[in-house]
Amino acid sequence: MCSVHDTIELEKRGIPTAVVITSAFKNAAVFQFRAKGMEGHAYIELPHPISNLKPEEMKVLTLRYVEPLVKQLVA
Repeated sequence: MCSVHDTIELEKRGIPTAVVITSAFKNAAVFQFRAKGMEGHAYIELPHPISNLKPEEMKVLTLRYVEPLVKQLVA
């Protein structure tokens, strides 16, 4: 998983990437993609906050996003 900046640089080189954010950072990600000419680039959005989740809760949450993450990487 990459930051938006890393994603932009890697995608320009043809390397598939995935950005994973929480909903609190959605607007920032959308703005950064738009500013770099990649408006509409996909990202995986988890609910916010996640820092307070117990390990088992985090596992359950992240398992829900495995399929979308794989789809983004192979698209």
